[in-house]
Amino acid sequence: MTPAVLGVDIGSTASKAVVLGDGRVLAATVVPVGAGTTGPGRAIRAVLAEAGLERAAISRTVATGYGRNTLAQADRQVSELSCHARGATALWPGVRTVIDVGGQDAKVLSIDASGRLTSFVMNDKCAAGTGRFLEVIARALELDVTELAQAGASAAAPVEISSTCTVFAESEVISHLAAGSPIADIVAGIHASVASRFAGLARRVAPQPPLVMTGGVANNVEVVARLSERLGLEIAISPRSQLAGALGAALYAQEDATQPGGIGHEPVAKPAPQTNYLTGQLGPCTAGGPARKGCVT
Repeated sequence: MTPAVLGVDIGSTASKAVVLGDGRVLAATVVPVGAGTTGPGRAIRAVLAEAGLERAAISRTVATGYGRNTLAQADRQVSELSCHARGATALWPGVRTVIDVGGQDAKVLSIDASGRLTSFVMNDKCAAGTGRFLEVIARALELDVTELAQAGASAAAPVEISSTCTVFAESEVISHLAAGSPIADIVAGIHASVASRFAGLARRVAPQPPLVMTGGVANNVEVVARLSERLGLEIAISPRSQLAGALGAALYAQEDATQPGGIGHEPVAKPAPQTNYLTGQLGPCTAGGPARKGCVT
């Protein structure tokens, strides 16, 4: 039996936590508030409760994300780039490109055949197209951000949203509403604008398949579909896309707990080939191939 370990991803708008034990995911949770809030503590309490464990049963804790340095109980911190690469490799063995879109930033990671992060690009300081951007737009439309995908799916004639700035895009949305444009067409226009922005970012690393998407925006299947069209590549997502960073952190913690000299060392993620971290069950779930149980493409 391997010791239980904890990975915590403290983002700008959400806190994620994963507990691993016996080579599988024992519990995972997402709390929709991030750094500087009660979110990290709530995520840790929730994931431990789901796993049926006391805090003392956790042998190692690794923190990642925007607020990783604020978690006093972490044994160490690992960059979100490393953790997302490792988590994505565990979720989708063989992945070569990861597009991660979080609350306030976006990044594209290139991963080689061995699972090693070889290069990356990030968006500029503007939060356009990120989770925060979509929350602002949803609020202007009197929708919850989780309703955007369904709202835009029935669009007949998507409007054009030319602004990439969050403030100006919101003004455009309000103008379209005042002009009587259907909400579905406005939302579809937003999705197209977001996808175009991320496609431009992804092309800077010459994305290679298999390609996957992580982060909270991966939950919006319409954004994923529009991005896939612009890149001309299939994009794999899963119900655990938002947990990739926390999973990667938990895998580093597992390594620390089981390998001599693990603490402070960050080798390439090489998940056991028989382990499917999408479902906690045996069998591969590979992006770019036929969809399998627990894998959404």
